[in-house]
Amino acid sequence: MKYPNIDAERSRNGLSLDELSSILGVTRKTLYNWMNKGRIPTAALEKMAQVFDCSIDYLLGRKQMN
Repeated sequence: MKYPNIDAERSRNGLSLDELSSILGVTRKTLYNWMNKGRIPTAALEKMAQVFDCSIDYLLGRKQMN
């Protein structure tokens, strides 16, 4: 996966891909494609940052989580 921090946060929060995709309002396949192709919409990144209580930069691997 292009974004290991997203997968790590998903696991830390005990969410399956199905559960995270449901939170985001998309199918599991859509979420999988976003993460593998590197084209996650801004609205989805904002929602994930809110759910995981972290920054978008951290989710994208641009900086470490404090």
